[in-house]
Amino acid sequence: MKQYGAEFFGTFWLVLGGCGSAVLAAAFPDVGIGLLGVSFAFGLTVLTMAFAIGHISGCHLNPAVSIGLWMAGRFPANKLLPYIVAQVLGGIVAGGVLYLIASGKAGFDVTAGFASNGYGEHSPGGYSLLAALITEVVMTMMFLIIILGATDARAPAGFAPIAIGLALTLIHLISIPVTNTSVNPARSMGVAVYVGDWALAQLWLFWVAPIAGAILGALVYRFIGSNND
Repeated sequence: MKQYGAEFFGTFWLVLGGCGSAVLAAAFPDVGIGLLGVSFAFGLTVLTMAFAIGHISGCHLNPAVSIGLWMAGRFPANKLLPYIVAQVLGGIVAGGVLYLIASGKAGFDVTAGFASNGYGEHSPGGYSLLAALITEVVMTMMFLIIILGATDARAPAGFAPIAIGLALTLIHLISIPVTNTSVNPARSMGVAVYVGDWALAQLWLFWVAPIAGAILGALVYRFIGSNND
């Protein structure tokens, strides 16, 4: 239960910190942090939580990551569903806290997006479903390769949180204009449930694509990271 609790609070922090930066601070008058700031916010949530709870639960914070680690032989199947439930619940509770904060400002309109992921007319840059699909699959695949490599027993000890946090930052720098960046079904669901409508209608992509990408990443790393020459 301590592991599941760690995943709950870790994912809570990821959604509150990452999506919160997008909703509350990205376009704040005159001193908004912009896309660069939001990218770093997501990376910092993972970096800080990796140090805080990595030794408790492994700090997955992401159903796709848990599935990818299972595919790579790094995570037991019997913990997969409880981890995913804890992550999704953490994301939804964080979305609720963010909603309470954001709605305290006059003119707040959750239908404007609330940091939800989307494609087509709901993509920040107007990118198509296919572009969104490719982006989410490839970005999650690379994320898993980095996670597996950084946490490999042969990798330099103690630096994995930094590599993984910076990887998520880079992923956001690349893909926010395309999908608002998911690579994490719990992050997507955490805010989509409060927007409803189009955000829930498009949510399927942000489950399917990250999970597919994570599986591909695990398969790639099992090949390139094998001890066998």
